[in-house]
Amino acid sequence: MKIGTTSVYVDDQEKALRFYTEVLGFQKKADFSNGTFRWLTLVSPEQPDGVELQLGSNANPAGKAYQEALFQQKQPALRLYVDDVQREVERLKAKGATFDMPPTKVTGSTIATLQDTCGNLVQLVSLEARRG
Repeated sequence: MKIGTTSVYVDDQEKALRFYTEVLGFQKKADFSNGTFRWLTLVSPEQPDGVELQLGSNANPAGKAYQEALFQQKQPALRLYVDDVQREVERLKAKGATFDMPPTKVTGSTIATLQDTCGNLVQLVSLEARRG
């Protein structure tokens, strides 16, 4: 058994697609529509056959409530592992990303949190145990 897809709710799928591809660097994997429903997934270019990230519309009231509750509590909707948080923060700031938390050392890792422009916080994580 393995994880195939995970989801994050967004308030605008097209805007989210631009942010996640142009700023974060993900690649579009699937984009299908059926009426007002749109199935939109992305993958990391480092793992094109890996876990897909679905950018789900928060038009679903339960999804919107979940998304807003996480944001209000300053909880990230998504965590992304990177080799060097400071380097990623500098790269993403140059592309216009807004950070709510600068690189911060915590037990066993360094983290930083940015806004995805679509109602979510995204946390960058560099685990000390993963460093070679």
